Amino acid sequence: MTDIDLPPELLVSFWRDMLRIRLFEQAALYQSSIGKIYGALHSYEGQESCAVGICAALKDGDYAASTHRGHGHSIAMGARLDRMMAELFGRVDGYCKGKGGSLHIADLGAGMLGANGIVGAGYAIAAGAALNGKVAKNGRVSVVFFGDGAVTRGTFHEVMNMASLWKLPLILVCENNEYAQYMHWSETMVFDNIAALAGNYHMQGVRLDGNDIRSVYRTATEAVARARAGDGPTLIELKTQRFHGHSSGDPQVYRSKASVEELRRNRDPIALLEGELLAAGLLNERVALLAQIETEVGDAIRFAESSPYPADDELGTDVYA
Repeated sequence: MTDIDLPPELLVSFWRDMLRIRLFEQAALYQSSIGKIYGALHSYEGQESCAVGICAALKDGDYAASTHRGHGHSIAMGARLDRMMAELFGRVDGYCKGKGGSLHIADLGAGMLGANGIVGAGYAIAAGAALNGKVAKNGRVSVVFFGDGAVTRGTFHEVMNMASLWKLPLILVCENNEYAQYMHWSETMVFDNIAALAGNYHMQGVRLDGNDIRSVYRTATEAVARARAGDGPTLIELKTQRFHGHSSGDPQVYRSKASVEELRRNRDPIALLEGELLAAGLLNERVALLAQIETEVGDAIRFAESSPYPADDELGTDVYA
């Protein structure tokens, strides 16, 4: 029997939350393929353990800033699938009234400060929220997710310095899926250990397997506790992978189909955890739980389809200069 070192109900909740992200992403890609969603989608499939493991360590009132690949972060923070799907469909009942789409989903009520299409834009947003938490002494912690391709942005180094100098309650999470859009990370940076950069900024740095949700959760829990206690930020590098291309329509000429299939066979975080839970007899309700998630995703699509498009006079609202 597999050694269960965390509460069984917590591990099952990890599996359920990862599967909710997986099925949402698969449904979104399909809806895009049949023309119901416009614009590029950046699938989070393959990285689910990163979002779920990190966000499970947060409390109500904490914040997260996301990336262009933000659906998983949103769901892990508690965003509703129906309003997310409506936003992808460009409908008025979406989180941004259908005007933000995939790249700009935000749910401030859930602490989700927003996805965005600018590489590295989340750094300053999360740092601002962390600064507010420190000044207001409200105990709130902020997380910023980013990819390996965003490490070479100037804002990364600016925020690392400021966060350490001011001991901000900030967790910087690099989801290193090895590809900055279409290019392997070895071709975009001269260092091969992102977490090691933390030492230059006098902060904690941890590098681990992003598919090991136990390690992700434990590391995040420790980092959040330090931040909440006033001991400053942590840089976490999660070694992970995406199963799809950079975005919908990416032919992935930079890697082979065989390599992707190998990742699916050996590095799928959902399958890894599911196998352990089944071996331990902790997933006896798998079929029922799966059916619940499938129903939730189906309901989200129907919700999106029934929602109207924004009125023409909405074009100029919520726009700031």
